[in-house]
Amino acid sequence: MNKVLILFIASVMFVSVSNAQQDAQFTQYVYNTININPAYAGSRDALSLNAVYRAQQVGLEGSPRTFSFAAHTPLRNERLGIGVSVLRDDIFIIDETFVDIDFSYTIPTSATGRLAFGIRGGVQLFNIDFTELNPQDASEFTGAQNVDNRFSPNVGLGVYYYTDKFYIGYSAPTILQTDFFDEDGDASTSFVARDRVTHNVIAGYVFNLNSNIKFKPAALARVVSGAPIGLDVSGNLLFNDRFSIGANYRLNAAVSALAAFQISDALTIGYAYDRDTTALQRFNDGSHEIFLRLELKSIKRGIISPRFF
Repeated sequence: MNKVLILFIASVMFVSVSNAQQDAQFTQYVYNTININPAYAGSRDALSLNAVYRAQQVGLEGSPRTFSFAAHTPLRNERLGIGVSVLRDDIFIIDETFVDIDFSYTIPTSATGRLAFGIRGGVQLFNIDFTELNPQDASEFTGAQNVDNRFSPNVGLGVYYYTDKFYIGYSAPTILQTDFFDEDGDASTSFVARDRVTHNVIAGYVFNLNSNIKFKPAALARVVSGAPIGLDVSGNLLFNDRFSIGANYRLNAAVSALAAFQISDALTIGYAYDRDTTALQRFNDGSHEIFLRLELKSIKRGIISPRFF
């Protein structure tokens, strides 16, 4: 059974990477929006440091492991924001590392509304190591060449509108298409990995149920050429601006439970558990995701943003 599962993962990953490689996926994307949209940089009105670790489909050999660290802040000209992020994604015998820098420019549109435009520039390192396959699996890829630290540039863009209660945004974190071949560079005989543009649309609204409880429905849609449309729909309750619980549904993929606690004005910790709704649920123990966010005072306003996003 283990060999069957390993070969199944290998087949799935090689098909997906060959035809429609997607950006890393997070259940707690609301707390990690900078990874999705460069226009989010500086929108928290504070120096915001965010770390996320995701272990997907635990118990299934070769399943994805993702780590992300990001920092962003407004500048002294509060219309300008800057951010930097590092993301590492390990999937079976494939690993990718992204290092990006984000810049944003924000235009006030009303007393509470702001419209931000963002641009991203960075690099990607891509690796495939066929030696990690056992001898039986490796025989399926005889003659395949490893890819070692294949370098490619990255450019992304985004737009983000928000008020104290509402947000909506569009982004394409990677807009350059890059083909990766083995060393002979012959696409007719080589394994090919191709980046595709991921189009993200994100939105949410915060309802004040009473003086102590807020409710926020939110959604994230992802569109990638050659892959099914991805859709996350969530609902979260926030109690006393400190503790939140919620649930998320990922279309044709998983259901999730989420919780977050604001330990202090500066520090927030959160956890999410996903359970597959596909046939793979029989072969894994679910996915776990934990995040930490540390925020320092705004350069201009001297406060931490109270927004629930």
